[in-house]
Amino acid sequence: MAPIPLAVTTSTKVDADQIREARAVASRWGLPFLPRRPKEGIAPWFGVKADALLVVGGDGVTLWDGEGSFGFHAGMAHLRRMRVRDGEPDAFVRVAELRPGDSVLDCTLGLAQDALVASLMVGPSGRVVGLEKSLALSVVAGEGLRRYELGPDSGPIEVVHADAREYLKTLPSGAFDVVFFDPMFAKPKKAQPAFEVLRRFAEHAPLTAETLAEGRRVARRWVVVKGARYSDDLKKLGLEPEPGSRFTDVIWGRLGPFP
Repeated sequence: MAPIPLAVTTSTKVDADQIREARAVASRWGLPFLPRRPKEGIAPWFGVKADALLVVGGDGVTLWDGEGSFGFHAGMAHLRRMRVRDGEPDAFVRVAELRPGDSVLDCTLGLAQDALVASLMVGPSGRVVGLEKSLALSVVAGEGLRRYELGPDSGPIEVVHADAREYLKTLPSGAFDVVFFDPMFAKPKKAQPAFEVLRRFAEHAPLTAETLAEGRRVARRWVVVKGARYSDDLKKLGLEPEPGSRFTDVIWGRLGPFP
């Protein structure tokens, strides 16, 4: 039999609570659950039982394949949220003009770094929806956010496993205040091994003019696109970088809605 593309299992410290949680994760995302004996290694499973595994343990859900692993970590988003709370500027907040009560559609959720910042800015009266085409990344982000304490000053983040190009077509015009795209950079810089695992599962298709136009139809205020200073990704879409720091590799472009 061919290996399962993606399955859920437990960590090596198997107990009844962990098995229940792993089965619940599998049920929430429509994935098979593979039982694991205590201290049983998963390396022999790859290419035989499964191509990739979501391992449920005390530290949350970790994605493994035959070459490495990574899990959800708020990382820089947590630091950005702390800075925003202290009144410091944030480039995404500035370009998108995020405000309390806004609805934000993040079309490329990844590990929800910008969605976490948006959640703080829109507040409990706002809404953030994150789309992620990769089922594996959807589970890592969704389960990670279930365990992350947003706080009473933040709005909910809804994770949807969907292709943004198709999802946008199902929405009425003006459905969200801000539509956001953060395509995977075509020319990656050197990164940690865990990020290389993420890249293997992430969507690599470039943002197209057609999808950008759908975003403009759905947005009430801005469509925001994140790009890399060392690429011509924004230029290809007819976007001019917004003014910003020359000390960062990240640039931002935006377009208003269609008249």
